[in-house]
Amino acid sequence: MTKTKRSVTPSAAVLGARALNRATLERQLLLRRSPMSPVDAAGHLLGLQAQNVKPPYYALAARLDGFTPEALSRPMADREVVRIVTLRSTIHTHTVRDCLTLRPLVQPARDREINQFRAGLTGVDLDRLAALARELVETEPRTMGQLREALSAEWPDADPQALALAARCKLPLVQITPRGLWGRGGQVVLTTAEHWLGRPAEPAPATPGATVLRYLAAFGPASVKDMQTWAGLTRLRDAFERLRPRLVTFRDEGGTELFDLPDAPRPDPDTPAPPRFLPEFDNLLLSHADRTRVVPPEYRGRSWNGNVAHRTLLVDGFLAGLWRLDGQALVIEEFAPLGRARREKVTAEGERMLRVMHPDTAYDIRFGTVRG
Repeated sequence: MTKTKRSVTPSAAVLGARALNRATLERQLLLRRSPMSPVDAAGHLLGLQAQNVKPPYYALAARLDGFTPEALSRPMADREVVRIVTLRSTIHTHTVRDCLTLRPLVQPARDREINQFRAGLTGVDLDRLAALARELVETEPRTMGQLREALSAEWPDADPQALALAARCKLPLVQITPRGLWGRGGQVVLTTAEHWLGRPAEPAPATPGATVLRYLAAFGPASVKDMQTWAGLTRLRDAFERLRPRLVTFRDEGGTELFDLPDAPRPDPDTPAPPRFLPEFDNLLLSHADRTRVVPPEYRGRSWNGNVAHRTLLVDGFLAGLWRLDGQALVIEEFAPLGRARREKVTAEGERMLRVMHPDTAYDIRFGTVRG
């Protein structure tokens, strides 16, 4: 009996943590500042995490050359970018294109989210709720409180909070300005993306292939699980498999398969990475299942306290500490002593960040107690 000879696929190259770090930083515009406009950068990065108002501004200050807060605030006022719940059920600042396309892509996750509070929706027809909520917010933009009150009049036995949250899951609700503008106050007031932008939403794509390619361009090399973590979606393996002939593959040091675009930048692991001050919730730290490409294992969980995220400091490309503005002082907390040379570079970067973000305020810079 003749044995059939099996073909052997050459072993994929292994990318260590530093190689993955430098590749990701390059695509995240963090190895060197980019001349991109804020709108183009938001598109390239597939959105800016925006649970609070200020993080998108600090995120772009770390990434763009010549950035000023007004450079993002102006296109937001002009409806070129919007704040909307999309990835991971969190608020992001998105371009118009991504608002109208990414939200339909992640809609299945928003539909599943309703199961978390379905007990408060007994007897509620969700399609009818969505239609009524749309009519309400398109007639007049409303706060969540106003939406709760109006929907409760229709379903008095339902949980008011569950009604409003279900409406937010079912509809692409954007936060209208002045919410989100730099230096401006404003409560969260909602209407639909279609109404705010004067354009219809696009249908959900048949496959997420185009978004896979964009994700890799901004966050790769990455595994299937990485992208699922970023998007808050499941079952993306088939999309990667369909794209496999167009991609290259690697392995991380734990053996996980990583996919990438053939021509995407993968800098030398020894490429210098300047210090960077990042906001809380920066997507760099949230968009991979395995975050060791940015977060050293010994610092895992150190940038969070319960549900509160801290502003983070990168040194040599990796998480190295936290920072905060305390009165008129920039306080930098190191996880481990940085040494004189690195402190000088961190101080210079801190001075630059303060000139960009707070040009009219004089701040001292001091290094706080090393966190235990």
